[in-house]
Amino acid sequence: MAEVDSTGIINGSITPDDLIQMALKVKNNAYAPYSGFKVGAALICDDGRVYTGCNVENLSYGATICAERTAIVKAVSCGSRKIRSVAVISDSQTYTIPCAICLQVMSEFCNPDTKLYLANKNGQYVEYTFKELLPHSFKLHNE
Repeated sequence: MAEVDSTGIINGSITPDDLIQMALKVKNNAYAPYSGFKVGAALICDDGRVYTGCNVENLSYGATICAERTAIVKAVSCGSRKIRSVAVISDSQTYTIPCAICLQVMSEFCNPDTKLYLANKNGQYVEYTFKELLPHSFKLHNE
């Protein structure tokens, strides 16, 4: 597995399996006492930094934040703006697909061809491009 230094920079090349393993590791930190559905996400940005996130639930469900958005917020707060690829994993038998809110947030930072690796609990994954999952994101059109 590729190593990440204290600044989040990857030492060596990263594979989809590496990214999924990082998401799997951070999934264990999820706070999901209401749904029991723990999710982990890892993303790599164009600047070479890796960010991870887990879901954090709240009794007021609207205050819950998904793993994907946690990772994105960390990336943006550290100055990264372009996402190269994303991995998402949960304890589900099926592949973990980002919710519509997460996909809309990703639309700010992903290109149409950004790779998303969606894994099941065994680490098996399917690969999509961002555009395949959200072909028509909301855009503000100034007229």
